[in-house]
Amino acid sequence: MPTIYLIRHGKASPEADDYDELSATGYEQARLLGAELRRRDLSVGPVVSGSLRRQRQTAHAALAEAGVEGPTEVDRRWDEYDHLRLLSLDPHRSGSLQERLDASLTTWTGSGETGPGSWNHFRDGVRAALTDLVSRSERGRTALVFTSAGVISTVCSVLLSTSTPGFLAMNRIVVNGSVTKLLHGRGGTQLVGFNDHAHLEHGGTDLMTYR
Repeated sequence: MPTIYLIRHGKASPEADDYDELSATGYEQARLLGAELRRRDLSVGPVVSGSLRRQRQTAHAALAEAGVEGPTEVDRRWDEYDHLRLLSLDPHRSGSLQERLDASLTTWTGSGETGPGSWNHFRDGVRAALTDLVSRSERGRTALVFTSAGVISTVCSVLLSTSTPGFLAMNRIVVNGSVTKLLHGRGGTQLVGFNDHAHLEHGGTDLMTYR
């Protein structure tokens, strides 16, 4: 049956002027991810990335290390939600960054809006991107998707039929450079592995990042 790896980008640059840029830690995470992909000796199918720079940079670095050749498709439906916009909707909210983001996401996911920028639009785009990818994935091959924590958590929450708290709980803990594994068979698409980051652990705690 076809396999899909949802891969979170490496650590971005939250302290820099441009967040959407891999940090030195992010490049090391991508390199170790690529070495792990090479070790697994996968029969690689489609390779897709969101359009964000940190996603594409992770794909380029990891695939080079893995020795995977061929084009990487860019599909904006795998882009992350705009967390800076969500935080700006209530700039006076108190608490840590994670608490503020959780509160903003709770409001966003419960708004009921359907237009561009809404949770429903984001979730439906992620669902459609996954459906399209599954439709052209081949038995015995592994599709690679370079994306972000919010997208991965959305896929998982849809497949597991979780509520908003379930989505938020997963969204908090997706490690940069981790792999979430899906299988597609007669029973549909199933989540069989979430947030695998064992390939990063020997690098020490500095590689365990979430931004």
